[in-house]
Amino acid sequence: MTRELPKSYEPGTFETKWYDHWESTGCFKPTGQGTPYAIMLPPPNVTGTLHMGHAFQHTLMDTLIRYHRMRGFDTLWQVGTDHAGIATEMVVNRNLALEGKGETRESLGREKFIERVWRWKEESGNTITRQMRRLGASGDWSRERFTMDQGLSRAVIETFVRLYEEGLIYRGQRLVNWDPVLQTAISDLEVVNEEENGQLWTIRYPLADGTGALEVATTRPETMLGDVAVAVHPEDARYAHLVGKTLKLPLCDREIPVIADDYVEREFGTGCVKITPAHDFNDYAIGQRHGLPLRNIFTPTATINDNAPAKYRGLDRYQARKAVLADLEAGGFLVKVEPHKLMVPRGDRTGQVIEPYLTDQWFVRMEKLAARGLELVENGAVRFVPPNWINTYRHWMENIQDWCISRQLWWGHRIPAWYDDLGKVYVGRNEEEVRRRHGLGAGHPLRQDEDVLETWFSSALWSHSTLGWPDPAEMEKYGFDRYLPTSVLVTGFDIIFFWVARMIMMTDHFTGRVPFRDVYITGLVRDKDGQKMSKSKGNVLDPIDLIDGIGVDALVAKRTTGLMQPQMAAKIEQATRKEFPDGIPAFGADALRFTFASLATHGRDIKFDLSRCEGYKAFCNKLWNAARFVLMHCEGFAAQGMPQPQTDAERWILARLAHAVREVEAQFAAYRFDLASQAMYEFTWNEFCDWFLELAKPALQGEDRTVADSTRHTLLFVLERLLCLLHPLIPFVTEEIWQSVAPQLGLTEDSISRRPYPEPRDFSADFGDAEADIEWLKAVVSSIRRIRSEMNVAPGRAVPLLLAGGVAADRERGARFAPALKFLARLASIAWLDPGDEAPPAAAAVIGELRVLIPLAGLIDVGAERARLEKEIRRVEGEIAKCNGKLGNATFVQNAPAAVVEQERQRLGEWTRQLAGLREQLQRLAAL
Repeated sequence: MTRELPKSYEPGTFETKWYDHWESTGCFKPTGQGTPYAIMLPPPNVTGTLHMGHAFQHTLMDTLIRYHRMRGFDTLWQVGTDHAGIATEMVVNRNLALEGKGETRESLGREKFIERVWRWKEESGNTITRQMRRLGASGDWSRERFTMDQGLSRAVIETFVRLYEEGLIYRGQRLVNWDPVLQTAISDLEVVNEEENGQLWTIRYPLADGTGALEVATTRPETMLGDVAVAVHPEDARYAHLVGKTLKLPLCDREIPVIADDYVEREFGTGCVKITPAHDFNDYAIGQRHGLPLRNIFTPTATINDNAPAKYRGLDRYQARKAVLADLEAGGFLVKVEPHKLMVPRGDRTGQVIEPYLTDQWFVRMEKLAARGLELVENGAVRFVPPNWINTYRHWMENIQDWCISRQLWWGHRIPAWYDDLGKVYVGRNEEEVRRRHGLGAGHPLRQDEDVLETWFSSALWSHSTLGWPDPAEMEKYGFDRYLPTSVLVTGFDIIFFWVARMIMMTDHFTGRVPFRDVYITGLVRDKDGQKMSKSKGNVLDPIDLIDGIGVDALVAKRTTGLMQPQMAAKIEQATRKEFPDGIPAFGADALRFTFASLATHGRDIKFDLSRCEGYKAFCNKLWNAARFVLMHCEGFAAQGMPQPQTDAERWILARLAHAVREVEAQFAAYRFDLASQAMYEFTWNEFCDWFLELAKPALQGEDRTVADSTRHTLLFVLERLLCLLHPLIPFVTEEIWQSVAPQLGLTEDSISRRPYPEPRDFSADFGDAEADIEWLKAVVSSIRRIRSEMNVAPGRAVPLLLAGGVAADRERGARFAPALKFLARLASIAWLDPGDEAPPAAAAVIGELRVLIPLAGLIDVGAERARLEKEIRRVEGEIAKCNGKLGNATFVQNAPAAVVEQERQRLGEWTRQLAGLREQLQRLAAL
């Protein structure tokens, strides 16, 4: 019995229903049969929510997984989350404060605090995985992993111990990015460098022998308390005679040398650079080259420590800056102050300025690992798509530094190192192993390292730890040998080094395999104007809001929550209400997914325009209505197998379907989701909905039962194959429609996701002649429709058609397709002009050697139409004059936002094209 589709396309009524069905019936689980195809989900933070970047990449991964699953591959999409040390501690600390019980991380102590974190994770964590389901992500949730799981934790400890035993992990004192609020080292990815307005202070450093002074420019005058040298360029003739002499460091009872180093830019400032190795990464490198001492003047909270003169000790770094500047000015050392733009590093979690800080940390030696990691990419074992990203990878690997892997946190994998009272370090898988291996009895006191490993360390193991490594039984259980290497990694270019490179190095080092064969690098999702989405700009979009819709008041509340400055909140509210006066409508998951795929070019940036969602919701609605048309005209009709087409239109649509399938297959293989979605769109909208449904109507309404039934069979067959073609990209609406189509074709699967994907060989018949014939018919119909539209002929009025010229094939097709032409183009009659006959005044179109003529006498009021066209021409000319006036104004072009100027240029082009078309129509009327 046919399951009737509702009249309206309402995605919210069925999307969740079908996802629950897929998951509960095991559609997402690997089968263990066929060629393996695996993707590892880049594990999102357990504290996170689905943002536009996630939704974009997850859509692409899910499309690949569903596509290969339907093609018979043994698909595994390994999902899971990252424990996100810093972010999680911040969330739990904030929750403790909100509870108002006076409990803090420190008052609870390490053990109880970790208990609270686990409790939060069970109750409130994994929001993002629930949101992934809403998007349609078909990962195998029964295999979901968490980086703090017992198995993955074992992999982390095993990795640390082995690397230590190989001499690739060590503990040492080096500069790191230090967040003085969190009081921990952080990675470069957690540092946001932003240009800010600052100042450049020029300070006079007297020569110790009293013969003069050097002037040094700095943006951080407080760090001069830790200066150990002043550097000049070795080829700078101004200072060559001073190299080797010493300077008196202002405000400090110390002398520092003048050194020569080609790092110094002679043209910047005075050409003299103060060297503070303990507080600047570049200075640290210079200090290492010249054997300079490391003088740290900060505490972990960025206050001045005891290595500075007594009067500054205990001051916050910015208080110290004011005090130092006042004393420099009072002592005659401050030469000048200038405005200066500089890049300021801030922690992405706290917003505080990050300090390069000298501290003891654990590091991985990277030189050997990086050489191997680069080799694996250069020899093609791992392939980058697009290939230009190998240059970024190569640059990082060739300039690699040792990796700081320790963090001063409690939540995370605690470093498996123990110290005795003498400070000697012992590394092992647990304390029992350490005591046994080193002969340390119970009376020998040991304390475990307080630090934890950074989350990038555990995520670097993701591709093999999630498959059970290093436990042989777990490896067999999770299919280690079957699914590693995985097929492709889908990720952004911003973590090529932080994650992609480290996965390649670690997986190869411990398993002898690459983690993935392909790395597909996506662009970053930005707003429609190309701006980065950020809370401070108020341009953030929530993918769940786009799926389910959100009112303007709720959207404003979401965008202004947590903003500290009322003026900024008011500005964002005003902009939001202007852009979304009625809020954001519910587009549904399918429309959002189609939008993402259509934007997935091989470019660096993805400009997300909400109007694209509107367009692709209209596409889903078009598909819905087409399906309703097919089901209505095929009610009670049952068919199985491949149709045996009786009409040219049937043969044509089968040929076009085969072409679309080949195109989609080629573009998926090339990771061109944009071109694959374009091929799907054009076939669905232009060929199936706009043309085949119209071409089918005469057959369905005709008296030939054989032709009508054949057309019904082809309609159902092509619709079902089309739904399967689209399913990986828009799974929900295709499932809902397919459930109504399947019974009439005798299909017994419980879900479209278990159907085979269309393949070109499914439509192996040669229908080339039918393609050419129907393309001719389409061209003639389109030309007639264009003439009717341009000449403003009433849609319901039948018009005569004259055909002239052409070749024998045109006359044969004209006779064969006469009924279709009359039906599709609303024709009263069709006649051929003999050679030499004079054509009456008519609007014409040319198709090859064929002339298509519509006699217009008596069809329209020529005078009224001429007057209308002349009035419209004057209006358009006025709009063109306005555009030219703006674009001819240099002040407007220079001062208006670039997007506004570009919009004006586009409007000028559109008005100009309209004017040309109107004038052409007016010329045609002159012949009547």
